[in-house]
Parts: sequence; structure tokens; C-alpha cells
Amino acid sequence: MKKEKVKLTGREKSELLGEGIVTVILLLLLNLSLVILINLIVINNPGLENGIFFFKKNVTFAGGYHLWSWQRLFVGGMLIIDMAVVYWRLIRRYHQMQLRHVIKELHYIANGHFDHPIPFTVRTELQHVVDSINILVASTVASLEEERQIEKSKDDLITNVSHDIRTPLTSIIGYLGLLKDGNPTPEESKKYIDIAYQKALQMKSLAEDLFEYTTLRSTNRNKLTTAPLHVKSMLEQVAAGFELEAEKNKVTFEIACRPNDLTIDADAKKIVRVLNNLISNALKYGHGATKIFLIANKVNNDQVELRVENNGTPIPKKEQEKIFERFYRVESSRNLKTGGTGLGLASTQSIVALHGGTITCQSNQKLTSFIIRLPLKITESLPQK
Repeated sequence: MKKEKVKLTGREKSELLGEGIVTVILLLLLNLSLVILINLIVINNPGLENGIFFFKKNVTFAGGYHLWSWQRLFVGGMLIIDMAVVYWRLIRRYHQMQLRHVIKELHYIANGHFDHPIPFTVRTELQHVVDSINILVASTVASLEEERQIEKSKDDLITNVSHDIRTPLTSIIGYLGLLKDGNPTPEESKKYIDIAYQKALQMKSLAEDLFEYTTLRSTNRNKLTTAPLHVKSMLEQVAAGFELEAEKNKVTFEIACRPNDLTIDADAKKIVRVLNNLISNALKYGHGATKIFLIANKVNNDQVELRVENNGTPIPKKEQEKIFERFYRVESSRNLKTGGTGLGLASTQSIVALHGGTITCQSNQKLTSFIIRLPLKITESLPQK
């Protein structure tokens, strides 16, 4: 938005005009007083008068012009000085009015309108202050929006956790009640116990996700247990851990590592946790997938790129921007079978950040890709996340 200069009110314009008139009158009186005073000094001092006459007679300008009237020269010089003084006074008062407008805007912002930038520009050093205030306003708006999102995330957490706890807990209480008060057959008893056990595991998984996420948020990089990690061996071991589940879902793994002996400094347990989360999500939510690709490439000579990809149902574009937010879940994933707290990818992002890396998501009709960039070496110069 293009900003305009400060618009003066009618009262301020009148004030500025009055300032100019008063200044002109005072200067004219001062000039008249000086002319009279100098005339009196010259008249009462014959030697000075003769010196001035001699000076005028001997000083000539181009074309033989003589300066016969010192009064005209004096008055001309005084007019130039007067105009400079009037201009200085008016500019000074105009700048004071600009400052009053800026102070008025500051009071408006201080009264709770934190999203209100100063809507005009000034042509003085004060503009740097105005720019700084507007930057502060923009930062405040961003902070307020972030706080609003955090509050919304907390509300979502309460809603989601309440739902996810209540549902299995209701089932557990119901089936335990049947065992306690009814006369179930041995087969029914086994069925009720199995169901109650599965529901208890769901609640345990929820508690573990919450604990892991809060632990990661309070962990700093210094608590990472880093060691050289052979990337290809790690990918093969992680894939082997999902072999039975993948076979059940008719999914096969394809692993590629370039170069084959690629090694990075990392906390092996945490990186494996990241890959487990991503593969588990691919198996749960990548409906129709037949392949999961685990790919590692060395890039830029100081980074490794890990890719976990599947050819299943794509993630909607509008969801890709929010998928790493705390407690956010793609709506289609919210069901009793797959469940989830929405913390898995948030925890994954936290682990990657602890290593000084980044994670992004790309999804289309062909592939859904989670792309992780990690430094080959973790150094002390990396910023704390």
C-alpha cells in the first residue's frame, strides 16, 4: 500500500500560516531597526561616511557599474536572510506537527490497537523511527497470530485427546463391566479381554506420543547422542522392522543410497524414530500404495537428503502446509482404526530440527515424499532449535 505524507488539519495549516506571518513581521521590524541604527552611526561618524564614499567610488563591477547605494545592497542581503529564516521556522514547525502526528499514532497503538501501522511518511530522520514502529507492529501482529494458533492448537489437543481417550476408555469400561457383572462364556471372555487390551494399547500409544513430544520440545542439541551412522545399513534395518506389516499391506520397499558408504553424524535412535514415524504413516494413510521408497543422497558436499516416498493416495495440497503443525491431523486420518494424536510429524520435525536439519512434504498423484535435509557433521555453530 502506497503511503502518503502527513496531512495537516485546517487548524494546523492556520497555525503554520500564522507562524509565517509573525516571523515576517518580526524580521521586517528587525531590518528597519538595523537600517535606522546603521544610518545613525554613519551620520554621526564623518570619517566612516567618507570611508564608505571612497569605497563605493573605487569599487566597480562588470561594465563599469559603481555601487552607489549600500542601503540597497544591505536590504537585498537582509531579504535573502529573512527568506531563509522564514523557511527554517516554517519547516521546523512543520516537523513539530509531524512529530505530534507520530505521537498521536503511538498513543493509538498503545491503547490496544497493536495491528495498526503508522499510515504516512515523513521526510526527516523521524522516518527511521516510523519504519521501526511499523516493523514492530508487523512483528507484534505475527506474534499475536502465532499465539492465536498456539491457543487453537491447545484447544485442538484437548478436543482430540478427550475424544481419543474417551472412546477406548468407554470400550474398556464396557467390556470389563461385562466380565464383572455378566456370565460370559470362555470364548466371550477371551474376546472381551482382547478388545479391552487393544483399547488399552491405544491409550498407551497416545500417552507415549504426548510424552515424547513434550520431551523433544524441552531437549536441546547438546543432549543428542551423536555418532557416525552408516545410512544404507540404517535404512535396511528400518525396512526390515516393517517387513511383516508391509507384506500384510502388499507393499514392498525399495532402498537406494548414493554413495553406498554414506555416513553422517547423528543420534541413531532419534533418526530411526523419524523414519519409523514416516514409514508408519505411509502404511496407515498411503491407501493403495504398493511401494515405499527409502532414498539417501549426498548433496552440496556437506548435507544428506533422506527421502521417504510412497505411491499411495496423495495428501491434499492445502493440508501439506499444515501437516507438521502440533496436533494437526488430516481429517481423513481421524478414525478409530488408524487414530493418531497429530503429534507424530510434529515430533519428527523437532528431531530433525535438533540435528540442524529441515523436513518438507511434497505430494502429487504419483508420489508422496517427505524430504529431510541433514548436515553430514553436527557442529557447535549450529543454532539451537
